[in-house]
Amino acid sequence: MEEKKQDIEGAGLHEKAPVDAGDTIEAGVYKDGVRVHPQPTSDPLDPLNWSTWRKHLILGIVMWMYFLFTWVTSVTVPSFPEIQELYGLSISQVNWTVAIPALGLAVGPLFWSSISDIYGRRIIMIIGTIIALISSCGAAVAKNYGGYMAARFFQGFGVSPAATVGLAIINDIFFEYERGQKVGWWVLALDLGLLVAPLVGGFMDLVSQFWINWLTAILFAALLLVELAFLPETLYPRNRMLGQMPAMSGGTGPTDFEKIGGTRGDASSVDLPRTKKLFFINFKPVPGMRHPKPWDSLIRFALTFKYLTVLISVFIFCFAWYWWVLSIITLIPVAYIQYSPQIQGLLFLGLILGTLFSEILFSGRLSDFIVAKLTKRNNGVRVAEMRLWLAYPAALLSAIGLIIWGISIDKAYHWIVGQIAFFLFAAGVQMGNTVVSSYIVDCYPLQSMSVITFYSVLLNLSAFINPFFISPWQTSSGFTWTFAAQGIITFFVSVPAIACIHKFGPTLRAKNGNPGWVNPEYDSAT
Repeated sequence: MEEKKQDIEGAGLHEKAPVDAGDTIEAGVYKDGVRVHPQPTSDPLDPLNWSTWRKHLILGIVMWMYFLFTWVTSVTVPSFPEIQELYGLSISQVNWTVAIPALGLAVGPLFWSSISDIYGRRIIMIIGTIIALISSCGAAVAKNYGGYMAARFFQGFGVSPAATVGLAIINDIFFEYERGQKVGWWVLALDLGLLVAPLVGGFMDLVSQFWINWLTAILFAALLLVELAFLPETLYPRNRMLGQMPAMSGGTGPTDFEKIGGTRGDASSVDLPRTKKLFFINFKPVPGMRHPKPWDSLIRFALTFKYLTVLISVFIFCFAWYWWVLSIITLIPVAYIQYSPQIQGLLFLGLILGTLFSEILFSGRLSDFIVAKLTKRNNGVRVAEMRLWLAYPAALLSAIGLIIWGISIDKAYHWIVGQIAFFLFAAGVQMGNTVVSSYIVDCYPLQSMSVITFYSVLLNLSAFINPFFISPWQTSSGFTWTFAAQGIITFFVSVPAIACIHKFGPTLRAKNGNPGWVNPEYDSAT
């Protein structure tokens, strides 16, 4: 495998474009002087060559599932009083009903990731959706607290492929220079699911708390039908097909990306079932590549702790920044106890608008723009740390939002103050999430499945832990000091850590070396 890894090493983020006529130019496809990743083929069955509408339809399906990924955790929040009464629970126990699906979301990627690298993305997305659908029906009819919690866990476990497998699909169908925007949309779905769900759940609660889960089941059923009809397999034996159907225009030099735009070969010239030519429901390993063992995702998760740029950026984001989202969501019913569940749901609008505003104006597309400009200024050398510039204003926005909201509740300010605070906080989280998830993939593009598994496990582990301590913390310290502390931690922990990575990231990666594995699409079967 080491030889194969060396063959594709040039696909990483430190590939230097030629700067004068005397340079040796590596063969491959280039765009604006930078070697593109992944390298395309001339194969019509290559997901990179599919039409724009088909790619975005697939992206929409992935975003739908990722929307439901967090929807399942927070949609029941407006029905907390009814759940407490139905099962005879304390406030802490009802908060755990948000934590348990987050545990399923954290555990799931360790199970699904390697299996999707063996049998493909499509079948795992379909199976996961079926599990989530059945579990949602179970949550709607659960007769006791234990049964309800079991159903909630499997809701999270079933929808969890949306994180790692979903991002793998995005990496399968889009080029690296598009990553910031597409990952930004993907993160937007995650954040909106978390925030829109309580708004919708509040109005479904007018019917009954059971219909909240029935609505979730309906959404999963609709997703399943769309997956069956419109989601093709995207795991593609790229390294093998590059040798048989390269996209280069001829010779051994560089090929301009624009010149190959419409050039396609004959798919039947290679006798290898792939993507759209696989069975409708495929239970066999995808051919043309070396596959990991089913337990490799667990091993690689443990090994990823060695790679400090990934460890530090993900750990800081999850445990000094992101998990405060759960603080707000679980305490809104307490902070605004004077309002009905429907009004409490509407109070999520500030969070929703902040998320949308951030993504439309500042997150993915702006991140891609900054990286492109800095790459040109750096003589065509793209460095992963170019992604990090937006993290600084993002942390500041989130910190200010947290502090203002805590004060506004204790001082009983007008509700619009809380909405402004929510807007600032959510805008920062959306921007930070897009930056971190894009950055870690840029650090190790050939190991994107492993680093996103690492990110997803820690992100959802933080969401699982938060509800266990936030209620006692708020009870003992009050809203002002609880959320002031969270704001201080967000800024004064996150910003110095990000600055250190920004400065020393390339050095850390050089010292850590490259992982001893690659995604299967870059590792041909022998």
